Amino acid sequence: MIITRTPFRMSFFGGGTDYPAWYAEHGGAVLATSINKYCYITCRHLPPFFEHKHRIVHSLIENVQTIDQIKHPAVRAILGWAGCERGLEIHHDGDLPARSGLGSSSSFTVGLLHALAALEGRHASKEYLASNAIHVEQNVIGENVGSQDQVSAAYGGFNLVEFHRNGSFSASPVILRQERLAEFESHLMLCFTGFSRIASEVAKSQIANLRERQAQLHRMREMVDEAIAILQSANAPIEELGKLLHESWLCKRSLSDKVSTSDIDYLYQEAIKAGAIGGKIMGAGGGGFLMLFVKPELQDNVRERLKHLIHVPFKFEDGGSRVVMYQPNGLS
Repeated sequence: MIITRTPFRMSFFGGGTDYPAWYAEHGGAVLATSINKYCYITCRHLPPFFEHKHRIVHSLIENVQTIDQIKHPAVRAILGWAGCERGLEIHHDGDLPARSGLGSSSSFTVGLLHALAALEGRHASKEYLASNAIHVEQNVIGENVGSQDQVSAAYGGFNLVEFHRNGSFSASPVILRQERLAEFESHLMLCFTGFSRIASEVAKSQIANLRERQAQLHRMREMVDEAIAILQSANAPIEELGKLLHESWLCKRSLSDKVSTSDIDYLYQEAIKAGAIGGKIMGAGGGGFLMLFVKPELQDNVRERLKHLIHVPFKFEDGGSRVVMYQPNGLS
């Protein structure tokens, strides 16, 4: 039995420039971190004593004979792409809900790829996990997704991820004083709006508008470098990042009318009134988690103003996808 643990991610700047349709022409970059909320995949070869060949346990329990009969699109695509011939039992558990803007779908894909490789006795590099997760999601499943979530899930850590015109990517840890990174982390809040959405549908509308939104996307790419400069500066107040996040949110919500809603706009304005400096809806938009930049001494005010939302404490993490249990023969 194999168990993998793969983190969710929080993206700060540059989202939208990680769509292949954009970076193939202009290049792209994002500033993002993984957080200590995880997707867990348990995987083992299923003994041949059952009427079914494969058992997939997620929000449904699927007992099937063939891979084509699997309803879960990512599991069906990954097992088909990997050419799995032996029967498998796969369980999925997550710390946070799906369709919430924290890259849960990509964490699932990376985690399952990692588990299958370990089950075969193969070491899977971070580059292997990220690049193949991107391929599976974009080309095998055919989702309208960018390329940042898979990299953050595989590599972990607080990174500058650059996307090159030739289709390759590079992930570089952002070099900061630990005190500065902790100061940034202490100013962030994460709230669940309660609205779920299909990220691919929101992303599709953004991709359709890429040519009409070039000015916004170029500006969003510039903010990546500006944010790193603020973080690495010995003099710049950390609040400058909050202001930059607010500007980034205004750019992001202009990419498509599906990015925000009247309900999301209301929540964001209430947070600003209570003391938030900036923030954004995570992921493609349309719902899910709202990330806010708030001075620590004002965070109680924001919690009170948004008390009907679920507030989720979190920390940055730097482990990326890991095999946390390795018993390939099912023996202790």
